[in-house]
Amino acid sequence: MPTPTAYEPPRFDAGHQRPHVMGILNVTPDSFSDGGRHANADAALRRAQEMILEGADILDVGGESTRPGSEPVPLDLEWSRLDPILDQVIDMGTPVSIDTYKAEIARRACAAGAVIVNDVWGLQKDPAMAEVVAEAGVHVVMMHNRLAADAGLDILSDIDRFFEISMELAEKAGIAREKQILDPGFGFGKTINQNFIVLNRFETLKKHGLPLLAGASRKRMIGAVLEAETEDRLFGSVAVHMTAMLKGASIVRAHDVSPHADCVRMIEATRLERNPVE
Repeated sequence: MPTPTAYEPPRFDAGHQRPHVMGILNVTPDSFSDGGRHANADAALRRAQEMILEGADILDVGGESTRPGSEPVPLDLEWSRLDPILDQVIDMGTPVSIDTYKAEIARRACAAGAVIVNDVWGLQKDPAMAEVVAEAGVHVVMMHNRLAADAGLDILSDIDRFFEISMELAEKAGIAREKQILDPGFGFGKTINQNFIVLNRFETLKKHGLPLLAGASRKRMIGAVLEAETEDRLFGSVAVHMTAMLKGASIVRAHDVSPHADCVRMIEATRLERNPVE
């Protein structure tokens, strides 16, 4: 059995702490950006090792695509993609997050040693999820989501309401407050413009008093502005994530770990007003 690596997220209210980079490891054939690239176990393990060397603080492993329009995956199929690699990734010594909204997948992954559950439905999809997280004693990322975008919606108010429900579910289940992380869900149930409203006002989300995660890597909001295909959205991704970090994000979730790790180091040096490696 692998030994889980403990995780403690930096908080936005501790200015000396640098943000963390969560590297994306999709073991799926149909993810919007890297679908199929790491579906093979050997390829997935190589990519996990690469991201660690590039500076990933967390590895976020997912066995089901949650891109817009994707078809739900049966539990057994999702687990069959994760099971061959999960123990070995956990053994690499970097904290592992499981990207799933299914309680049973989360339970199995946490039993294997995952220390974060990254739920794109914020504990609100599977009624057993909050209890599973509480029993495992792991961190949980509670992301805002909607079935469909509504251009007439006050998206910030909707996010606030959603977060309040998620935090209430977490509290009722017994998930410690210091184990909770919030994610406004760039690209999920939002128009392009709403994504930029969220980014521009990202600091307002600090009122909930929890660490914040930003995950805009290679997403359509970037492609729309730059008129760039998925593979050509690196600089846009770094720009969005840097904006979010300067506005309070404690974690950024990214496909391209190395440039984001460089960005984090520069932010840290700026905050400290000195070279952090001295």
